[in-house]
Amino acid sequence: MNATPTQPKLIIHGGAGSSLRSKGGIEAVRSLLSEIVDQVYAQLQAGATAEEAVVLGCRLLENAPRFNAGTGSVLQSDGQIRMSASLMRGATQSFSGVINVSRVKNPVDLAQFLQSERDRVLSDWGAAELARELGLPPHNPITDKRLKEWVKERENNFAQDMAGVVAETEASAEAGRGTIGVVAFDQKGHLAAGTSTGGKGFERVGRVSDAAMPAGNYADAHAAISCTGIGEDIIDECFAPRVVVRVGDGLSLVDAFARSFAEAASRKRDFGAIGIDARGIIAWGKTSDVLLAAYHDGTQKGDTLDLGKGVMTGQCS
Repeated sequence: MNATPTQPKLIIHGGAGSSLRSKGGIEAVRSLLSEIVDQVYAQLQAGATAEEAVVLGCRLLENAPRFNAGTGSVLQSDGQIRMSASLMRGATQSFSGVINVSRVKNPVDLAQFLQSERDRVLSDWGAAELARELGLPPHNPITDKRLKEWVKERENNFAQDMAGVVAETEASAEAGRGTIGVVAFDQKGHLAAGTSTGGKGFERVGRVSDAAMPAGNYADAHAAISCTGIGEDIIDECFAPRVVVRVGDGLSLVDAFARSFAEAASRKRDFGAIGIDARGIIAWGKTSDVLLAAYHDGTQKGDTLDLGKGVMTGQCS
């Protein structure tokens, strides 16, 4: 732990996949991500812990109908929304989460509550019971946009693999897939990561997302990672802990990302990831065409929306 306050760092993402159809869609996403970065970073500067910043960031992203999490989640094959979220503290290396929970506004709030519980990962029925115990008001996250997507796909007998991750003005089935996520580094040098999703859309009922597993969301004292993209690819790579372990073994975060994404690309995986290490280095990478991420490094903001197609990694300090 650092004895004196350090400069906080923050990176968030709103999904990964193929290119957004319109320039207007890109600019709308850029503006929204920037607004959320501003709100969360202000709290970090005011002394918020990494965990508090991650929960706030996830909550704001879950509340944005453009993203596939919370309000704005995609519908599964039976026309229902089931959401998953997880949270991990780096200092204590403790993971918590909920799987396929329905009718709550912010699944990340349940994941945060479970950090202090004996049983820290709950599936659908258990998560629903926890929401009732906490007195959370029932919330219907279905938007008109997502319902129309589902109706259209039902007419096509759900021939499409998954729904779009970003709801644009026009139909955006090619917009991408994934989750929302936040990684934060606070004034005490602590790390945390959180990830939340509505799933991939049109999937078989009962499917479990990487967002509810350490494979897609992992943190320890060395680094914190949140992933987004094809959940099965992320799970097969066990990507987030793979990067974190490599950093703990001595690789820089950037090199750990580069090696891990090169391996993933060789197996034709499709996803992206964001992370911060214990020195406050921010990094990201992708095998997908687009990674919808934005960050604040203490002196300036930036985003990854203009990155070229193909395998790519980057960093800021």
